[in-house]
Amino acid sequence: MASKLPDATKGLGAGGMDVEDGSGGGGGGKKVAGRWPGFVHFFFVLTVVTCALVYAPRFLSPTVPVDFLGPRQPSSGGDALVLDNQVNSPCASMGAHGICCDRSDFNTDVCFMAGEVRTDAASLSFLLFPPQAPNGTANDANATVAEKEERVRPYTRKWEKHLMANIQEVRLRAARPDEADAHRCDVRHDAPALVMTAGGYTGNLFHAFNDGFLPAWLTVQHLRRRVVLAVLAYNPWWAGTFRELVSGLSDHHVIDLLHDKRTHCFPGAIVGTRFHGILAVEPARTKDNRTLVDFHDFLAGGYKDDSTPPEATQQQQQPRRPRLGLYSRKGTRVIENEAAVARLAESVGFDVSILETANGAPLSSEYAAVSACDVLVGVHGADLTKLLFLRPRRAALLQIAPLGVPHVARGCYEKATAMMEMQYEQYDAAANESSLVRKYPADDVVLRDPEAATRERGWDLTARVYLGGQNVSLDLGRFGDTLRRLHSRALRLPVAGP
Repeated sequence: MASKLPDATKGLGAGGMDVEDGSGGGGGGKKVAGRWPGFVHFFFVLTVVTCALVYAPRFLSPTVPVDFLGPRQPSSGGDALVLDNQVNSPCASMGAHGICCDRSDFNTDVCFMAGEVRTDAASLSFLLFPPQAPNGTANDANATVAEKEERVRPYTRKWEKHLMANIQEVRLRAARPDEADAHRCDVRHDAPALVMTAGGYTGNLFHAFNDGFLPAWLTVQHLRRRVVLAVLAYNPWWAGTFRELVSGLSDHHVIDLLHDKRTHCFPGAIVGTRFHGILAVEPARTKDNRTLVDFHDFLAGGYKDDSTPPEATQQQQQPRRPRLGLYSRKGTRVIENEAAVARLAESVGFDVSILETANGAPLSSEYAAVSACDVLVGVHGADLTKLLFLRPRRAALLQIAPLGVPHVARGCYEKATAMMEMQYEQYDAAANESSLVRKYPADDVVLRDPEAATRERGWDLTARVYLGGQNVSLDLGRFGDTLRRLHSRALRLPVAGP
């Protein structure tokens, strides 16, 4: 598979242009002995002289870059490029030339540019140029485009002001025809750009999916990989960790938008991504009625190994024992009696797999381990984002919510589990199951009434104490009832392959 790392190392020469999606020529053939016929020699010399006369003035002028192909417009034949797939969007019916921004969402701003779009690296801008008139001159199409410059920070937490201040701002504006020579194309693409960021909270797996890749998929899945990812805050960790997702979104090389100083040209651009809610896809909001199951299928296409293990057939002939995956956390929100919980699950009738968190394994191997589970169990945390790897309509998620965290836990994963048509169970740890009993008196409001404590002291208490400062030791009797209920459900399901 061809690399999709940023292609920013090619020399440009004297204003040369790379056609990113073109196919290279070159091929060997047998040499034919003998001299060229006279008329062939004549036409060869004539061609060389003609080219010299045509192009010499351009090579001799140091101020004008050479663009051998000249300005090109998207083909006018066939269906127009549909950039916005959102139902009831003010930009859903934009024409073939223009700039439209949808700022109606609480979480995100998204702007669309239809027409000849070129980058300006110095100002981190995308410029919309007017199309060529039949006589080769620029027409006045930009006269109908608003002169106001649009600015977008392409991240899906626009309400979080301190975070958004660290997301680079991208500018969009209509260009004047006389600016074309100063922005000649170095690389011309045959697909629109999607501007997104690898910054924000992307280092956390939950946010990488919730804030980044799921919104990106929502925004461009209808383009079927005919889109170029132009990424802010690009970094090797992001590219390596999520390489399957990057390849699944786009057939093209990624552009490192902050470091690639070339002028890239596109037949359109999308700046920012759509957001439907926490790990959510709302079918009624997309023209093609996509669901979260479709996003799971997208992940499966990138991660899943379709080969069947040799022992799979033999295993399916044996009595069925549903598989339970138990996430083993380190640091905080640890299950202190994890070994006893695993033995309990075995005694109920599960085959238990202990899944390590933050173990450095590639996500493809994580996908294989989680997708084989009938039940995924873990204390609230980013690793439960991998519920997206479970088999839709079959599996179940059992989330353990530490003291003071039930509402946060449910808000993160319950809706997504339902959208995957899976069973959701939540085990809310009581005060006597929390390690906080060793830190606070029994009558302290932190133990006695976590909701009142949170109202009084705010999110800082939740983050510092309930999320960052406690472990759990589960009541095996009470937890066993939940496991038996999930085991009974799993036995009623037909056997399915991994």
